[in-house]
Amino acid sequence: MLSTPGIKAMYSRIQKQLFYMIPEKWDKIYLYASIIDQINNLQTGELYFYYYPKGILKKNPVNVYEIPYKFNLEEEMYLKLVEKLYNSIKELRKLFKKDGEEIWTNLTIKIENFKFIVEYSYDDLRHSEYSNSDRHLIWVYENLDKPLESFKKPERDIIKKYLSEDIQIKKDIYTEPLYKNHVPNIIQYKQEKETYIYDYEDDEVEDEKEIDKKTYTIVKSDKKEKYKKQKKKEIKPKPKEKTYVEQIEEQKHAVKSQIISKKID
Repeated sequence: MLSTPGIKAMYSRIQKQLFYMIPEKWDKIYLYASIIDQINNLQTGELYFYYYPKGILKKNPVNVYEIPYKFNLEEEMYLKLVEKLYNSIKELRKLFKKDGEEIWTNLTIKIENFKFIVEYSYDDLRHSEYSNSDRHLIWVYENLDKPLESFKKPERDIIKKYLSEDIQIKKDIYTEPLYKNHVPNIIQYKQEKETYIYDYEDDEVEDEKEIDKKTYTIVKSDKKEKYKKQKKKEIKPKPKEKTYVEQIEEQKHAVKSQIISKKID
């Protein structure tokens, strides 16, 4: 069931959306998403992903919600892409449900070493003692090679408690090879004072051409053309670094797609 034609087509769609959303060359991508069925036909869930920029000096992962600030992109429109990605993952789950398969509650997607890996988990998130922010901390520790000592003490306590429980959770894993090294698309984002142009591969933008053309335009150019900054803009001061818990709490208020509560289609 992990690789029916419909599901494999959805894998391809999710890959393209991820590649499209990262405005620089990258080495690895790690994504987490959850979908929890609540009472009264309501759903809650969350999504976040990190990528590692390409280059020997770029070792720290970039959070998807930092991308608009980091590249001076229009935040509202970029977050619509996040929501569209989350909707694709919901569609993926519906394919499992349609065939009467056991329904997963969360997944982790890894794109690294020319492989696309999906790890499905069946945790009872609805009755879990861990909050969304707790699970974010645990997921970061387990997937992003962040040393335990780099977390703040309250965060370390949460991670240590989880690890001490040695919880056995059912997981299914699907893997397929990536046959070429994907590079970022060219996306020309309309901004108040500046525009960026990036490299891309033509076959990876087909599914995105209908997305709000009033906001940004897909631009074709020589694949070898380097990143260009067309207009100057005053550099914004770097915000005070937040803990992972603070980031999650902030995202709950800023991103509609983070906590979704509506009737199941």
